[in-house]
Amino acid sequence: MARRAMSVFRQWPSRVFSVETEGEPVYFSIRNEHRGEEVPRVFREVPKSDRCYSLHVCCSDRVRRAKFYAELKENFQRELPPRWDVSPMSSFLPNVRDSLIHGYFVRDHSESPSRSESFLRSLSPDAVLVCSYVRGEDGGVWTQRLWSDSETAEKSKEYFVVPAEAPEYHPSALGIINSDVFYSFEEALEVLQKCGDIIPEAKSVMELLPRRADARSEPDFPVVVIEGLDATGKTTLTESLRDTLGATLLRSPPQGLSPFRARFDQEPPLIRRAFYALGNYMTAEQVGQESTKTPVIVDRFWHSTAAYAIAAAVGGPVSNLPAEGSEVYRWPSDLLQPSLVVLLTLDSEERKRRLRGRGQGKTLEEQALDQNQIFRLKVEEAYRRISGPPCIVVDASPSADQVLQQVQLVIRAKCHL
Repeated sequence: MARRAMSVFRQWPSRVFSVETEGEPVYFSIRNEHRGEEVPRVFREVPKSDRCYSLHVCCSDRVRRAKFYAELKENFQRELPPRWDVSPMSSFLPNVRDSLIHGYFVRDHSESPSRSESFLRSLSPDAVLVCSYVRGEDGGVWTQRLWSDSETAEKSKEYFVVPAEAPEYHPSALGIINSDVFYSFEEALEVLQKCGDIIPEAKSVMELLPRRADARSEPDFPVVVIEGLDATGKTTLTESLRDTLGATLLRSPPQGLSPFRARFDQEPPLIRRAFYALGNYMTAEQVGQESTKTPVIVDRFWHSTAAYAIAAAVGGPVSNLPAEGSEVYRWPSDLLQPSLVVLLTLDSEERKRRLRGRGQGKTLEEQALDQNQIFRLKVEEAYRRISGPPCIVVDASPSADQVLQQVQLVIRAKCHL
């Protein structure tokens, strides 16, 4: 068993388990003895003929872990074993950062348990911990069996399964820092370095990167970032500001990364987020150079990278986001800070109308914005909670000229331009 798996194995009785059902997590824990607790909700309506399993991806290398988890998901979507229902799940140590382990909860309706267990045993034992769940004769007690070895499941430890209280915040928050959102150049670079052998484009991207992050305390000229969801008018506004202020216009990710975006958009969040985080540092290097000569307008920056990542990582409603003031919203200490950040907001129906008129290809996350109002609300709220500097919200529903005038007033007041 791999080192990380062994560490997880030793801490197993202290972990809490979360199964996503209809977008909401259901929690349970395990004990050495049963004290009359009720059956956890995820097991209450399981027919007697069904069997339940859980898979926990825990190999030591986090790039391999992310790739393996994504490959499992793709395999389930492409070739779901007959009569299986699969739900995302995780396990974690309460309030312990980096303790989050992603996995899947499986309900098997098939008539051949041997085939299902054969499939589970075929999974890489140094990458996945497997559990089976057994119903007691009276149906009121369930036990969990952790397979310490995929070939000797019968020798594994058994625990009683009991309900667990929901944690103070969504468990995904335990794994956001430097996995979904990166807070230093070195942390993001380390991920891409580990991808060099499996993603050839990673080496090309690294050749474009600055040698190190250089967070200058204050640019010579003001740096104004324009943020907002697609179709809120960022492009029109940033180009108008460039012309009216005699400024340099930059975008994040920078043009140099455009040939690689489609490739990295296919990768698991860990790798994809590291790619876009490094794009911010490339843009910051350009900003540092240009802000010695002129004001700089930036079309999206770290706020976008972080807000989308946080919203995607946290399941369920807006209330599941980490609380305002959480360290997940802090600005990276080695990333140049803009003088001002303007967040354009727009009524969802008007935004959809504008999108229909554009007819451009969209990323998976942009498609999710169109289809999922909850995701959109989480992105907008994450924008508002990011500090250093915070966003100034501007209504983008008036005409382009009116929005330009309003933003110019904000820039004059905040940046003295």
